[in-house]
Amino acid sequence: MLPEDRRIACQSLLLSGLPEDSRERLLDGAHVTEFDRGGTIFLQGEQARSIYIVVEGWVKLYRIAPSGAEAVVGVFTRGRSFGEAVAFRSDLYPVSAEAVTPCRVIRIEAARMLRQIEHTPGLATAILSATFTHLHSLVAQVEGLKARTGAQRVAEFLCELADCGEGGCTVTLPYDKVLIAGRLGMKPESLSRAFAKLKHHGVTIRQNNATIDDLAALRDYAEDDPAAAWTR
Repeated sequence: MLPEDRRIACQSLLLSGLPEDSRERLLDGAHVTEFDRGGTIFLQGEQARSIYIVVEGWVKLYRIAPSGAEAVVGVFTRGRSFGEAVAFRSDLYPVSAEAVTPCRVIRIEAARMLRQIEHTPGLATAILSATFTHLHSLVAQVEGLKARTGAQRVAEFLCELADCGEGGCTVTLPYDKVLIAGRLGMKPESLSRAFAKLKHHGVTIRQNNATIDDLAALRDYAEDDPAAAWTR
């Protein structure tokens, strides 16, 4: 494990609240695995025995419906953890995990973490915090699907990627547009129409780059309530 891997893991929501010695004990028994794009980390229905922290790249969690359609549950990048809740119950993974870019992940055995809880009760709180964050993210996704237009969802996604506080900037789309559409609950053709609509809000898409003229204005658009138009 590289020093940078340890630093990212220690800053993750899962481990950041623990005493340093507890973090080090957990990471001493952890393993770093590299995956190429498209690599399978685990499959839906497999026994859950590990917790993962992304230290580089992007990972998607998805389910395959009985119809064969893929539903993207979440997309995780540096410092994000996944697999906590089911691993501690020795349950089956309800989703599959796949690398959508070349990535590196830290794998921590759930059994090792459970043993550590006996010595560090605060670890249980950290696990609950990480699980709550995942739940909050899912609730936000459902709210976005119900209360926002497709273009607004795309605008919010672009705002989350932007590393500038205000003004204009250019962001790089981190993974392919098919996955972006899946994450936002859209079909690829709907995503294309949303990108076209955002031209009127100062967004220009060129290949995998999005140029934003005014980040604050785009954020206002993303947060605007579509139902408000009926009361104007």
